[in-house]
Amino acid sequence: MSGWLAIAGLGPGRTDLVTPEVTHALEQATDIVGYIPYVARIAPRDGLRLHPSDNRVELDRARHALGMAAEGRRVVVVSSGDPGVFAMASAVFEAVEAGPADWRGLDIRILPGITAMLAAAARAGAPLGHDFCAINLSDNLKPWALIEKRLRLAAEADFAMAFYNPRSASRPEGFARALTLLQEICADARPMLFARAVSTPEESLRIVPLPEARAEMADMRTVVILGSSRTRVIEGAGQPWLYTPRSA
Repeated sequence: MSGWLAIAGLGPGRTDLVTPEVTHALEQATDIVGYIPYVARIAPRDGLRLHPSDNRVELDRARHALGMAAEGRRVVVVSSGDPGVFAMASAVFEAVEAGPADWRGLDIRILPGITAMLAAAARAGAPLGHDFCAINLSDNLKPWALIEKRLRLAAEADFAMAFYNPRSASRPEGFARALTLLQEICADARPMLFARAVSTPEESLRIVPLPEARAEMADMRTVVILGSSRTRVIEGAGQPWLYTPRSA
């Protein structure tokens, strides 16, 4: 079987943040599969087929990619950031587990990328320098009650927290509920970072105390990082630096 399937992370946005390994796979590919805006980041060329699809068809997208790889094609499924962080790698393996037995014999490769969380943290300093967790605030694939439980436990454990998909036009109320919960549990002025479109020309960074955070400060292009009780802000000549000491 000559085909293969790579699930690749395109990084947070800037071209030079795509790894050489991912660039090589894209150059070898016969087919690119992914969410519409991610596929749009791939330059067309002769012999390359682009297969963009909507954001809510992850399993269908995974099955399509696996089927083409089984036919001998060289397929790259593209995600932003890292494919294993709230992205397509898990969807592909879910499809493999439930699919035909021959899919388990495919050459499947996971090609890591720089996540939005890590890119945002690096631009701001080192807010994830000690124990942290990442939580997807979208309730498309899990109930809000589970999101709330995880928020509460993470806050009680005093983790720094990175939030993906905080606020969309179709569900603007979720992030407001999350902020209310965090403000009640944390009950302090720990810093919260709103990092939008990091590494693109639209990049913006904003650090506010948790009590001053408002839902409208975030959208779907924003990664939000809430510090732990030990996270500090250092004022400098340029932007403030945000960091969490590694000591307990």
